[in-house]
Amino acid sequence: MSQSVGALASAQAFELLGAVMAKNQQNQQAQMTNLLVQSAMATVEPLALPAPVGNVGQNINVTV
Repeated sequence: MSQSVGALASAQAFELLGAVMAKNQQNQQAQMTNLLVQSAMATVEPLALPAPVGNVGQNINVTV
C-alpha cells in the first residue's frame, strides 16, 4: 500500500514540476518577445504629421 501511495505522490510531483517548468519557459519567451519588440521600436522613427494650415478641415457642418 505504501508503495502505491509513494508512486502516486511521485507522479504528482513530476506533474507539478512539469507545470512549473512550462510556466518558466512561457515567462522566458514573453521576456524575449518584449525585448524583440522594444528593439524593433527603437529603430522606428516617429511619424511626422503635417500641421493643419488655417481652419481648413477643422469644422465639419452636417445637417440632416
